[in-house]
Amino acid sequence: MKSAGINWILSFTLMFLLIFPGIVRSQGQTDGFPSILSIRDQAQTVFQITQKRLETLIPGIMEEAGFDMWIIACNEDDLDPVYSTMVPFDMWCPITQVLVFYHKGPGYPVERINISRTNLEGLFTNTWDYNAFDKSGGESQWDCLKRIVAERDPRRIGINTGGIQWAAGGLTVALNEKIREALGKKYSDRLASAETMATLWGMTIIDEEIPLMERAQAISHAIIAETYSAKVITPGVTTLDDLVYHYWQRVDDLGLDIGAHPKFRIKGRTKEDIEKYGRDDKVIRHGDFLFCDVVLKYMRYNTDHAEWAYVPRPGESGAPEGFVALMAEGNRLQDIFCGEFREGLTGNDVLRNILARAKQEGIPGPMIYSHGIGCYLHEPGPLVGLPWEQEYIAGRGEVKVRYNSCYAAELSVAKPLAEFGGEVFNMALEEIVCFTKKGMVFLDGRQTGFYLVR
Repeated sequence: MKSAGINWILSFTLMFLLIFPGIVRSQGQTDGFPSILSIRDQAQTVFQITQKRLETLIPGIMEEAGFDMWIIACNEDDLDPVYSTMVPFDMWCPITQVLVFYHKGPGYPVERINISRTNLEGLFTNTWDYNAFDKSGGESQWDCLKRIVAERDPRRIGINTGGIQWAAGGLTVALNEKIREALGKKYSDRLASAETMATLWGMTIIDEEIPLMERAQAISHAIIAETYSAKVITPGVTTLDDLVYHYWQRVDDLGLDIGAHPKFRIKGRTKEDIEKYGRDDKVIRHGDFLFCDVVLKYMRYNTDHAEWAYVPRPGESGAPEGFVALMAEGNRLQDIFCGEFREGLTGNDVLRNILARAKQEGIPGPMIYSHGIGCYLHEPGPLVGLPWEQEYIAGRGEVKVRYNSCYAAELSVAKPLAEFGGEVFNMALEEIVCFTKKGMVFLDGRQTGFYLVR
């Protein structure tokens, strides 16, 4: 049911193993199921990836955005979305967290400063002596921040108060006020939204992350395939709720997390079917099409898949021809989608170009609603359409496409089908793609045929 990914992904995997040797242990690999790193190795891998991201991405991000300082502050159990991607995987972050980046300019290294009680294992330099503060009332956390800023005298200071990308707006009102109080008027006047930096950080992945993103997709695909099988489904007995909880339990059994509540739906029932079984019937029956929209997280990487299965009626060898043909149209739209990404175009530009080409090529009922994906499920990065907006999206639609970013190729096609009583049938597909200088690639392939529940 899956088309294969292209071979260059394998070169990234080999490069990853060369750069990070020793991270090869796995658990839970049975019957060809994708291997999963042990928790210990996940933590080690995330640490090494995070360290390289901080070293290689932050200088260019700060220079491009025009900031020489970036302050990220958050509280225990309410971590800033950006902060959560900059610290070790196996980290408890008590009380108030404050990170400071300072970049004197091109050619200079970026100082990474930690002003908190958390030991960030060398990713940031600890500069606050909280033991002295606890014992003798020495320099407070906020006095330390004030000193760090005054010593460096930054021209422009970023804080996470973005209003377009949710991941860029993690600074609370209370902490914003605390920062301004600590810095005083001189430096408070130099504060500005760090939205551009947060967006660039969140949407850009380094080469070593691509095989990890692909492995996350492979795990999700494997669980979907298992859920859409006779191992789980007995027609006339199994319900949609059974599928939801099988998928969820399987993710949990593997030591992973869901990123959104699993959704499974019955599609393709005619008016006669609905009259016979009722509109709210959840029992899976012969002749049903099954649709899922599921998300899991492996380490820090999200999946997001919408895929289909068919439960053949007695005597059928596969899905009815009209539905098969409609999925092929969806695959054609995916090809068009992948072909219209260009670095520097906005999400709105890409949306316009995809829909124009789809119309020229006769794609039935094309609709695009794609979003960036990686350590975040729906942001940051350019938004390419919404189900209710197929022309222009202010703000998020004006973010520009960049190399080394991943997207949920989320889209649909629709047309009347004779096998559906002449009614319009909407077929949504969602797979994860990665956009690099070598082009666009589906991570772990894509669905090109229905799973058949036999």
